[in-house]
Amino acid sequence: MVNHEHYTYKVTWSEEDQEFLGLCAEFPSLSFLHENRPAALEGITNLVQDVVIDMEANNERIPEPIAEKNYSGKFQVRIPPEHHRRLAIEAAEQNVSLNRYVSLKLAC
Repeated sequence: MVNHEHYTYKVTWSEEDQEFLGLCAEFPSLSFLHENRPAALEGITNLVQDVVIDMEANNERIPEPIAEKNYSGKFQVRIPPEHHRRLAIEAAEQNVSLNRYVSLKLAC
């Protein structure tokens, strides 16, 4: 059973709606609007809980919370050869490995 409180929630201001917008990264199609920030967070959390309960009842695959996933720290990215060359040059100029240089660039 998935704990709905372990999902990744965010509340942001919606200029278009003039209300706070509650979002959940694992359920990008869901949102909840409210004039009050805490109520927007509570609203999206309750909405996700309802959806998870419904998905469980229908034997649907429920997304795993990002916080509970294990990450190796490795992923592969394909880029054009000219970008690869430019990054390799920049890494050499900084006297660091290409892996370290790209990692630092991604962290910014």
